[in-house]
Amino acid sequence: MAQAPASVQTPLSRRGIERLDLMLLCAEALDLNGGEAMVWLSEEMGFTDLFPNRVELWKRRCTNPLRRNTRRASLKPEETDALIRILTALSERLYPMLRTLLSSAEPPDLNAQRWDLFRSRLRELVLERLNPRRGGVQRLLDPQEGPALSRELVQSMALCAGEGGFDRLRASLLDAAV
Repeated sequence: MAQAPASVQTPLSRRGIERLDLMLLCAEALDLNGGEAMVWLSEEMGFTDLFPNRVELWKRRCTNPLRRNTRRASLKPEETDALIRILTALSERLYPMLRTLLSSAEPPDLNAQRWDLFRSRLRELVLERLNPRRGGVQRLLDPQEGPALSRELVQSMALCAGEGGFDRLRASLLDAAV
């Protein structure tokens, strides 16, 4: 697995952190063991100094202002880079599922069933972990706007899989305007 670069990069904005955590939440919605996979990838990629255990990883994700229980501390650039690397590794692992979701070659009713299953799981996680009074969360839960936002998150995950995924994802998070 790839290691974090030695140089410190620009920190992510609030919107970038929100989007990163939402994409990690999408990974959890796609993979029922997504939380465990994040912890395992963190260890496998050598980020135990940044996230020594699942609680520390969870605390870093709680810097997202959309969370029910949010932390005011800001993420260090090394921590955001590590979370981005974990997300790109998860996206690579989940790429066949992402591709199937985004495929137009699938029968429309089967594709609709897959999207409904994904959205229901994402909705459960959003209601469980995020603050429903926040505007961004309300838009994600909105029956009109929510499907387009969740599709955009899945597309972003698919684009960050593979060679150069870290750089593509980091650039999109620096420009994030959810």
